[in-house]
Amino acid sequence: MMPFSTSSGTWNDPIVAFFTSTSAVCVTGLSVVDPGTYFSFWGQLFILLLVQVGGLGYMTTTTFLIMLIGRKFDLRQKVAIQQALDRPGIHGSAQIIRSIIATTLIFEITGIFLFLPAFVPKFGWDQGLWLAIFHSVNSWNNAGFSLFKDNLIGYQSSVLIIFSMTLLIILGGIGYQVIFETYVWLRDRLLKKPTNLLFSLDFKVATSTTVVLLLIGTVAFFLVEFKNVETFGNLSFLEKLLGAWFQSATTRTAGFNTIDIGKMTTAGLFITIAFMFIGASPGGTGGGLKTTTLRVLTSCTKAILQGKEEVLLYERSIAISVILKAVGALIGSVATVIASTILIALTDPEISFIQLLFEVVSAFATVGLSTGITGSVSAAAKLILIVTMYIGRVGILLLMSAILGDPRPSSVRYPEENLLVG
Repeated sequence: MMPFSTSSGTWNDPIVAFFTSTSAVCVTGLSVVDPGTYFSFWGQLFILLLVQVGGLGYMTTTTFLIMLIGRKFDLRQKVAIQQALDRPGIHGSAQIIRSIIATTLIFEITGIFLFLPAFVPKFGWDQGLWLAIFHSVNSWNNAGFSLFKDNLIGYQSSVLIIFSMTLLIILGGIGYQVIFETYVWLRDRLLKKPTNLLFSLDFKVATSTTVVLLLIGTVAFFLVEFKNVETFGNLSFLEKLLGAWFQSATTRTAGFNTIDIGKMTTAGLFITIAFMFIGASPGGTGGGLKTTTLRVLTSCTKAILQGKEEVLLYERSIAISVILKAVGALIGSVATVIASTILIALTDPEISFIQLLFEVVSAFATVGLSTGITGSVSAAAKLILIVTMYIGRVGILLLMSAILGDPRPSSVRYPEENLLVG
């Protein structure tokens, strides 16, 4: 809100400041103003810092600060780290935090060097370096803030920008566990070490589902927008492929765009909504329902159709607790989207349904894509979107657990009875 954070040098609107702050720390990227012109360098820097903290996660950031000042972890902090990172034990927490920080810095610095050749010749070293830093951090953390007024539409034919940014987006959203396992596998192969490394089920599900979704998304966007002169219609065949690939990668929680989202076909908008709702993978910087949750739910459907009584993934049986968690995440996510959509429909009835649903899903899945209505909605709608972003980033199940408290154990077992469903 401070005057030095705005380019005009005046106090910022509290709603704008609150919305931008929430969007940044939730690594969403939705913005009610143009960050490149509305905010000064300091305002943009604060956005960048909040995105970095939000992408790492509060527990990782707090633990890293504790390590910097030389304090040792007590048992409560070790347990908190274990729960935040979804690890099986409390040992090695400090090492995993160091690995996460190192991985983040390596990929963000790599992104900066990749972006420099695209930005420096046009904007000079000072502005070009800042643009490279800002977009690299936002790409890795799957936040869609851009300092360009048209986002990345001006770079829709730049192979360097497209592939550099999608690489950062995909790796940032796929999860640290997948990156660590890949690193260990590559290290052992390069050093020709005998290894018995078995990729975890998380690795197999996250990577395979991500690849399938990227391919399906690319084909879907290419086909539905091929003749749309407002998006792909006037582009060359290669540029159409680049645009479809970029939209497929960025749709699942990154929020950058190389086409005008508001001018997509209705089919294209609905496909985008579906991919935004699915989101990234657990342990990554993205949001959404998560790829692993999708696979558990589709495997449940497959098991029912095949008449099986157990859910299998890669020759592993899925625990009933995981299935219940996946179902709970789906129901909670759908309920949140429905509730937010209804509330904003009441506060801003003039907005079309597809635009409204698009905005809500983008906020909940912490994506940041918009059809262009974010800045024009009412203050009440902005507050609803703020709450939706917060719920999406924290996680609906975690939020409900925090509100309701720990469940009380019970030794009572009730008789089983069949129920007609489906």
